[in-house]
Amino acid sequence: MSPTQPFSAQRFSVAPMLDWTDRHCRHFHRLMTGQTLLYTEMVTTGAIIHGKGDYLGFGDAEHPVALQLGGSNPADLAHCAKLAEERGYDEINLNVGCPSDRVQNGMFGACLMGQASLVADCIKAMRDVVSIPVTVKTRIGIDDQDSYEFLCDFIRQVSENGGCDTFIIHARKAWLSGLSPKENREIPPLDYPRVYQLKRDFSHLTMGINGGIKTLEEAKTHLQHMDGVMVGREAYQNPGMLLNVDQALFGSQAPVKTGPEIIRALYPYIETELSKGTYLGHITRHILGLFQGVPGARQFRRHLSENAHKAGAGIDVVEQALSMVSQPQEAPVQA
Repeated sequence: MSPTQPFSAQRFSVAPMLDWTDRHCRHFHRLMTGQTLLYTEMVTTGAIIHGKGDYLGFGDAEHPVALQLGGSNPADLAHCAKLAEERGYDEINLNVGCPSDRVQNGMFGACLMGQASLVADCIKAMRDVVSIPVTVKTRIGIDDQDSYEFLCDFIRQVSENGGCDTFIIHARKAWLSGLSPKENREIPPLDYPRVYQLKRDFSHLTMGINGGIKTLEEAKTHLQHMDGVMVGREAYQNPGMLLNVDQALFGSQAPVKTGPEIIRALYPYIETELSKGTYLGHITRHILGLFQGVPGARQFRRHLSENAHKAGAGIDVVEQALSMVSQPQEAPVQA
């Protein structure tokens, strides 16, 4: 790829994670990487249509940012997709991977893998009303429907009948009963070769891989086979890995920022949010893992955990925590 032809943001993304990838988290992540595609938490169509809050809020600094929708009613999904496009989202993603058998105006999540024609209808309904990309995040199978043929049939129907040209594949199957969502992220074995084969067999589609990826070196290995890599828990629990993404995976020549530089770059956002009544702890909970492996990291985490929730807590609490970390903090090299 020529230097003048930038990589797609799909090349590396941070997964949608419930209770984790809120707007505060995304703003923090964006300070470390300008290229990575960021995802919202999954938002159900019911929450958007009937909820009292603003479930589509995000900051301009977050781009490129994708909204992940949960739902299975084509008309409701189309309505929400249209609202999201009007708000400025860069992509709509349909959740076909969450291992929940919950029913709410129909089903959503991984159970939809068993209804490929419905997923195709959902994608087509959204594509008919928006001009931004509509993508699917799914698993490699569900319950005993875990053959490669089943997976290929799902991809074929959703791509051909729904018009979906981009899939992110979590390289585990999901058990819809018997395992908790947490267990479903850990117990079913990873099968990267199956996902690689899927990309070979559907070479005309854009495909990303997700599941168990912990380093940028691993991401580079996957990118030899896939168009994109999505990282979830590791990017949240060890966000320092994001400091090197633009240089390692997108060819950026910009200097790598240090952890302390990122924290201080967050201060204007914190000040703005505090002035709106946001509690400091709602923001700082996302930065606790930044200095993993650095002397003073434990004291940094403890100080924030013990003080950020207190009434009136402000920037001084973060600055005090930062003073406990050995500095200057060089960015870890993973390139």
